[in-house]
Amino acid sequence: MTTKSSARLAWPKAGLAIALVAFVGYQIGQRGLAEASQNLASATLLAYLAVFFAIVGLRYVVLICFSFMEHVDSLVFDREMEDQDDDAMMPFITIVVPAYNEGLLIKQSIASLLELDYPRFEVLVIDDGSTDDTYVRAKEMALQSERVPVRVITKRNGGKSDALNVGMAHARGSFILNMDGDTVLSRNVLRVCIRHFRDPRVGAVAGSVKIYNRENLVTRMQALEYIEGLAMAKKAQSYMRICNIVPGPLGMFRKDALQEVRGYDHDTFAEDCDLTFKLLMRGWHIAYEARAIAWVETPSRLLDLIKQRYRWSRGIVQTIAKHKQVLFQPKKSGINFYILWYMGFENVVWPVTSVISNLVFIYMGLTHGVILLLLYWWLQLTLLDVIAATFCVVMEREDISMVAYAPFFRIFYVLFIDVVKVFANLEEFLGLKMSWGKLERQGKL
Repeated sequence: MTTKSSARLAWPKAGLAIALVAFVGYQIGQRGLAEASQNLASATLLAYLAVFFAIVGLRYVVLICFSFMEHVDSLVFDREMEDQDDDAMMPFITIVVPAYNEGLLIKQSIASLLELDYPRFEVLVIDDGSTDDTYVRAKEMALQSERVPVRVITKRNGGKSDALNVGMAHARGSFILNMDGDTVLSRNVLRVCIRHFRDPRVGAVAGSVKIYNRENLVTRMQALEYIEGLAMAKKAQSYMRICNIVPGPLGMFRKDALQEVRGYDHDTFAEDCDLTFKLLMRGWHIAYEARAIAWVETPSRLLDLIKQRYRWSRGIVQTIAKHKQVLFQPKKSGINFYILWYMGFENVVWPVTSVISNLVFIYMGLTHGVILLLLYWWLQLTLLDVIAATFCVVMEREDISMVAYAPFFRIFYVLFIDVVKVFANLEEFLGLKMSWGKLERQGKL
């Protein structure tokens, strides 16, 4: 028979048992939810990785295929043009060299130009208000030159775009090759570029920019970037004659085309990108010539590299913003609609996606135990880079040892550049001021 006291003792025991069961059930439920959450997160990550990898892989396949077709076409084109070359019929070309405080390198640059393999050309140096001995050294070279006319014009400092426009106005040639004052060109540059202008639709030819000072990991990564990231894209674009940037170190233009778009503008940090897009909007074709090489000295320190890429990134965003009406007029803009969206994707969307993805992947790898999955992800991307690097090195006739840097290129360099682009783009969107800046050369060329 149960007494009142024993009944009173049973109630706390029952309550404790119920609480214990509830607690255990709660823990089991939490574990189940955690496992379900982890499985869902893993599945989401796997799906995202698959889609992202498919896009990256498709991009590589498209670029490699189009660049290979352009390479084959260029071989056929060269054979046809060599049979038609006649020095007596070659058009006169003006080489415009804008120079600001290039006293350390200007004499070497001009001397290399005087050795170019071409029958009829002149060198026009525009001293953009230098505060060093650039003008004096350039004038010395002009007085010494006998075979090739060398003219030197000095003006108040107005920036590179202004100097190039002055060169355009004073150029005697019907074709103009614009370059940087610290660049050394390959001897064949005029001869191989001018052939493309036999097509009256071609308004400009982009040259191949290569790194000379491959002295440390920073400069070697940039050398691989120029070979794989820039040259491959230009080669692929050239197949359709829609190169979206004629680089500052080496670009040849039809003078009529330059005058039609009124030369370079001063409202972006990427005057070469802006000019190129203006030419494309006017319907001009733009080709790429892999054998026309401009050797440049590139930043060897991370801080200088960051400054350079800040200017490039903000300049491209400024160009996109300047021509933003094209983004919303597919019928009216034609191919330029796709070109500008491609530039926006490559320079804005892709870096942001890359940085965010890496942060998310690292977090999920640490919290959900999918480190092995992420390792496979990076191995796949690295393999793609090795394949692309090998292809580009062979096509560009480069040093095969550059392929060995492909793993470091993927793991460290690409992410570093993407982070720089994100911050540069953010500052541009916020409207923060930035000076043009100038890389201090060390005279290694």
